[in-house]
Amino acid sequence: MSAALVVLILIAILAMVIVSMTVKIVPQARAGIVERFGKYRTTLPAGLNIVMPFIDKVRYMIDLREQVVSFPPQPVITEDNLVVSIDTVIYFQVTDPVAATYEIANYIQAIEQLTMTTLRNITGGMSLEHALTSRDQINSGLRGELDSATGKWGIRVNRVELKGIDPPPSIIDAMEQQMRAERNKRAVILTAEGERQSSILTAEGQKQSAILTAEGERQAAILTAQADRQAQILRAQGEAQAIQTVFQAIHDGNPDQKLLSYQYLQMLPKIAAGDNATTWIIPAELTKALGTLGGTLGKIPTDGGGSKTRVDLNAPIVDDAPEDAATTEAVKEALDAAKAAESPMNASTGEELVTDPTPEPPADPKPPKG
Repeated sequence: MSAALVVLILIAILAMVIVSMTVKIVPQARAGIVERFGKYRTTLPAGLNIVMPFIDKVRYMIDLREQVVSFPPQPVITEDNLVVSIDTVIYFQVTDPVAATYEIANYIQAIEQLTMTTLRNITGGMSLEHALTSRDQINSGLRGELDSATGKWGIRVNRVELKGIDPPPSIIDAMEQQMRAERNKRAVILTAEGERQSSILTAEGQKQSAILTAEGERQAAILTAQADRQAQILRAQGEAQAIQTVFQAIHDGNPDQKLLSYQYLQMLPKIAAGDNATTWIIPAELTKALGTLGGTLGKIPTDGGGSKTRVDLNAPIVDDAPEDAATTEAVKEALDAAKAAESPMNASTGEELVTDPTPEPPADPKPPKG
């Protein structure tokens, strides 16, 4: 290999080194910090950049994107002297690469320590229950403190979140017992309230049932009494008409002594047919008594000793009892209530369910004449 070739190779290598040191490519959302002889010179933006070789040097490459840092749980003492573990998440972004490079040695570590101290200051003035229910307040207070402290470092804190607040196990057990007791208390109260409402509704139902039962028994007693009265009146009228008819028929027939004796003799076997009639004695004066009775009946005039009111034997039996308006109305109400009970209402539409109508019983036939 000749010396000229070696020189050309060395020149090519030197040229490549110079080009690589001169041309700097900065990725998107990055910023390059250039130093000349150890002193800050400029900041390279994203893209192709030219620097002086052997003089300028890209010392730091700063990421300008929003970054997320999760810090491990930190012990914090609350106002009521309880130690809780709180872990946080910080969302921040570098807005000034020069300040982030030269104002602070390690801004990640600085943010972590600042978060710990600020969190202890904020949570130390709260009780445990207040801290557990005031995450938004802690987040906003912590973000404000961090943003004001990191502004001079060229960093903007966009968001702070508490991942978890973990009390000691003993406190967790006590809180669970407290919540369980509170739930049991509410359950007992609701159960007692339900039983109270149920007792009230049951008493109201029993009251209404007793009232309706008493009213029904009253109406039934009234209707039964009125029916008995009408039946007794009709029975008495029927017996009176029967007696009057028999009496009139006897006198119209003008019976003699032989007929009466014959009827008397026909009744003797019926009298003797009783269960207690073992011996029956006919007195000797029976013939004389029959003769006297026959003579007496023979003297009764046919046209003057009968009934004063002539009875038409062929006339139909007519119920002359006046109709009671109150009884009729009560019967009608009872029939309507029975029909309403037989026809249940539809629970969804409130309309009466149509059922097969019960045919009405046929009217009582008229009694035959005579």
